[in-house]
Amino acid sequence: MPYTPIVATLGYIMSPDGTKVLMVHRNARPDDIHYGKYNGLGGKIESHEDVATSMCRELMEEAGITVVTMSMRGTLNWPGFGKNEEDWLGFVFRIDQWSGEPYTANDEGTLEWVAVSDLQTLNLWDSDRLWIEMVFANDYTFHGVAPYKNGKMVNWSYSKIAVTPPTPA
Repeated sequence: MPYTPIVATLGYIMSPDGTKVLMVHRNARPDDIHYGKYNGLGGKIESHEDVATSMCRELMEEAGITVVTMSMRGTLNWPGFGKNEEDWLGFVFRIDQWSGEPYTANDEGTLEWVAVSDLQTLNLWDSDRLWIEMVFANDYTFHGVAPYKNGKMVNWSYSKIAVTPPTPA
């Protein structure tokens, strides 16, 4: 059977001093599969978009900011993750510079600045705990697979690809 995941973006917006990240506390809709969890911001890629354009659009919609600089930190494959055990494929970005005044809430919940050092204390998805710190590393990108069954992660594997600085011309 062909692999036909829902393709999405997930972004982590850094505070100007780089010590905090803007997270959404998914507390607005009790019927939300993410209800009560903390997450980065993002969503589904539309058919006419590339992943970077999608990430920028989602951050404008969900946080009211305009991206100035961002880097793709990795990809995540979540087979069986969705409400009906759909497969998801996510492109993960770190947003280091942006403009605008971030919202304090959106349709999904409350937006909160959280110290990067405190992320592991939040109510995160099981798989997020395994890769979230890789978002903030600068010397590699990561590519992970976290299969889910009946709402629970059943495995985890990943690879890291070293980021090499460009050589001077």
